[in-house]
Amino acid sequence: MKIELEKQASGPLKGIKVLDLSLLLPGPLCSMHLGDMGADVIKIENPRAADASRVMYKSELGVPGLFMMLNRNKKAITLNFKRPQAKEILFKLLEDADILLEGFRPDGMDKMGIGYDVLKEKFPKLIYCGISGYGISGKYVDYAGHDSNYLALAGLLHQSGSNPVLGGYQLADVGGGTLTALSAILAALYSREKTGKGQRIDISMMDGSLQFLSLYAGIFSAEKKVPEPGNAVLSGKLPNYNIYKTQDNRHVALGALEDMFFKTFLRQAGLNHILDALPISEENLKSIESKLTEFFGSKTLDDLNPIFQNEDSCLTPIRNLEEVVADPHLRDRGMILEVEHPRYGRILQFGSPFHLLGTPTNYRLHPPEHGEHNNDIYSKLGYSNDELENLKKERVI
Repeated sequence: MKIELEKQASGPLKGIKVLDLSLLLPGPLCSMHLGDMGADVIKIENPRAADASRVMYKSELGVPGLFMMLNRNKKAITLNFKRPQAKEILFKLLEDADILLEGFRPDGMDKMGIGYDVLKEKFPKLIYCGISGYGISGKYVDYAGHDSNYLALAGLLHQSGSNPVLGGYQLADVGGGTLTALSAILAALYSREKTGKGQRIDISMMDGSLQFLSLYAGIFSAEKKVPEPGNAVLSGKLPNYNIYKTQDNRHVALGALEDMFFKTFLRQAGLNHILDALPISEENLKSIESKLTEFFGSKTLDDLNPIFQNEDSCLTPIRNLEEVVADPHLRDRGMILEVEHPRYGRILQFGSPFHLLGTPTNYRLHPPEHGEHNNDIYSKLGYSNDELENLKKERVI
């Protein structure tokens, strides 16, 4: 699906201004969601050290795919916080800003003289959100880390199996960082409506990741024993909720957790002999799994297609990204789309997952070039062309 960019903002956050100092994945994805909801997002980068995602994973034509995926609906300016003049410029930008988002280490903004304690005195209505690995307090506050570290310490990698594996996606960054920050920002905006006061939001990607173990923590609390990695109730123990390999070296996910769905699957598959062995118990777990393994090992994905099409079978093919991008359901939902970029032509985008039917999200701005909106935004702050040229020469912007 190719869409045309709209000219004006709409959505539930129309009129909200966001300054985004974050880089790479968690923060930029969060600010893009805010932009999709109608917020006016200004992405701020160092004039000589742009967001690294601008140079990562480029196509043969030079299209920075990762940056394109994370930065629509934003304007981009440059500002070097190591220069004294930068603080004055930031303060001007903050005069009518609602949200400041950053992803530095907990003391990073303080070291630049623009930490929350400084900003809250001048801008008491400002909502300041910092995304970091371990938060602004606790033993790990100064530790460096990445997605795997947060998942390891929060127990998620242990739960992945007897030989822990990385999931192949950034669960801590997106689930623990992006979406947790987004939820907190929206809550802070609502609170400000009632109190008139901004606040600091402390997002730890480790804290946010911990929530994904709520099911197993409940089991641990009740049984007082650590759930067995890779063999817990929803991670490999049950034959009716598991992954199987097909004859053509593909895989399928059987998610027939409830008895009614499992029986539907078995009837559709012609596995009536397993029906006779139900209900599932500790005694027949391995036997049923072995029979299902044998069944799937004798079938190709095409063979299984009639079962995939049954609404109550809970059997799905495990798709690769190329197949996902072609999914007609996701395209009908507006989740896979292309927009026109003035430099790179048609670019792939994931649509907004926030389907607000009364105040829908919209797409207005292509992912911006480095500093693309410097003249536009800084001139509105009162800087003349000569002043802007001087700021460029002094490497402030």
